[in-house]
Amino acid sequence: MSERTETTARDRLIFALDVPGHAEAVAWMDRLGDSVSFYKIGLELLSGGEYFEVLDELARRGKKIFADLKFHDVPATVAGAVRGLAQSPITFATIHCDSRAMLEAAAAAKGSLQLLAVTVLTSNDANDLAALGIAGEPADVVIQRARLAQAAGIDGVVCSGDDLPRLRDALGRDLLAVCPGIRPAGASGDDQKRTVDVPTAFAQGADYIVVGRPIRNATDPRAAADDIVRQITQAIG
Repeated sequence: MSERTETTARDRLIFALDVPGHAEAVAWMDRLGDSVSFYKIGLELLSGGEYFEVLDELARRGKKIFADLKFHDVPATVAGAVRGLAQSPITFATIHCDSRAMLEAAAAAKGSLQLLAVTVLTSNDANDLAALGIAGEPADVVIQRARLAQAAGIDGVVCSGDDLPRLRDALGRDLLAVCPGIRPAGASGDDQKRTVDVPTAFAQGADYIVVGRPIRNATDPRAAADDIVRQITQAIG
């Protein structure tokens, strides 16, 4: 049985624990309880100085961990960072999709850690790419970068659910797809530009989704997480 078929609906929801410190992180763990089994910890927590204390607490509680640090540097430096991170009980970690040499060095150092290549941020659209001198629609760039990541031995990609139909048509199901920028249908008003709702993400080929503000800003965050799991269960059958 494959990892995809073994993964529960609850494990497919990754909560973005975007807080500055340990106390706030633990408060969210307590608030959400068993409604969330998978947590993303990223740069805000890292700069607050208590990143690994929170990582250890998540591990102690039996939670799965996504280290969203978006490594991007020369190959030797990235390989060293990945090798160090792989010593912790982490399921996923991110690396920017840049040179093949960097990606290959990271893949060689990852051990059992699963690496996800960040393709095009969900806060960027075609205009943002054009301003950087990158031609094409976001999905074109995602496919190009995903091919590079796949060839280098990276396990999956981070991309918008909007990009998934074309990505799956081009590359099939071999790469894991983790989708941030999840918003209720019709929602707008924040820095995410290319968003989809929960059913759409899974209908278009997502394996996991990352959800932050729709849970954090909910009147009842635990009920909001449970409702997302219910939607995932319906979407994956």
